[in-house]
Amino acid sequence: MDAFYASVEQRDNPALRGLPLAVGGGGPRGVVAAASYEARKFGVRSAMPGAKARQLCPQLIFVRPNFEQYKAVSQQIRTIFLEYTDLVEPLSLDEAYLDVTHPKLGLPSATLLAQELRRRIFETTQLTASAGVSYCKFLAKMASDLNKPNGMAIILPHEAEAFLERLEIGKFHGIGKATTAKMHKMGIFNGSDLKQHALHELVRRFGKVGRFYYNIVRGIDERAVQSHSVRKSISTEETFNTDLATTEEMMEQIALLADDLQRRIERADNPGRTLTLKVRYADFRIVTRSKTMDHDIRTATEMIELATPLLADTEALERKVRLLGLGVSNLRREREEQQREPAGPGEQLILEF
Repeated sequence: MDAFYASVEQRDNPALRGLPLAVGGGGPRGVVAAASYEARKFGVRSAMPGAKARQLCPQLIFVRPNFEQYKAVSQQIRTIFLEYTDLVEPLSLDEAYLDVTHPKLGLPSATLLAQELRRRIFETTQLTASAGVSYCKFLAKMASDLNKPNGMAIILPHEAEAFLERLEIGKFHGIGKATTAKMHKMGIFNGSDLKQHALHELVRRFGKVGRFYYNIVRGIDERAVQSHSVRKSISTEETFNTDLATTEEMMEQIALLADDLQRRIERADNPGRTLTLKVRYADFRIVTRSKTMDHDIRTATEMIELATPLLADTEALERKVRLLGLGVSNLRREREEQQREPAGPGEQLILEF
């Protein structure tokens, strides 16, 4: 979907149409959750501090997010998808992969089906969507961003190699700023440069994800569209109106987070073995620290005990903190699902973007 949250707000409030709009908080602690295309012209982007967004665009209008409405519209779109294929893998409220190899409706053409789906979405929601069509997930994702907003792009098998070779490395989906900087130091500025590096070198420098980089630059992505997914983590976090400066304040908040996390785990009946502490400093830099146990972590008491040395392993005691978060991963159901999956030929990398 195109600027989904902002587009829903503009659809539901005609007075906002054509104006630079940000969904989120515009105060000193606010963060932009989504920006309209009118706002993006000024450089406003999602995850940007609200204060910075206002500096870039003084006339920016902020609206509070209405997630219930976004979820309702997302469900309308999901219902349309399921009319054409059961193989739908949602990535978020506004994005999904569809495998249309054997569609339930329409012609067996991914291109024609993408056009049909975009038309149906607009008729139903009055919102525009962009689509990417290709033979694998990675290239379909890359294609979906080529002609936004309200556009479509196709990358055919014989076009993939040339497309990937000239693509700037920072535009590869899944390669963030830190990895881009590391690759630049290695002399890797585009796909052609990346292709010159051997598999063993990429694995040595980047770990297992190096295998993924080696494959995707060659257009190899064998990940199937998963119509159901196992939850990877359960977490909770809190952004503070006033930065925390003392250990006592931080531990008090960690205790509250641990209580909340215990309730979430109990509701989901899905404990995990890895506890992760998330810290965002006053300068917005984020660090995480994790501890994995040989048993499931269930109680707030144990979470606090594990989080205490994790906090000490950060700079939080010397710097002010604006956000703390706790989460558990390596969940029981995920482990059970992995045990049930049949072993495939060779090593298969499952990468979360």
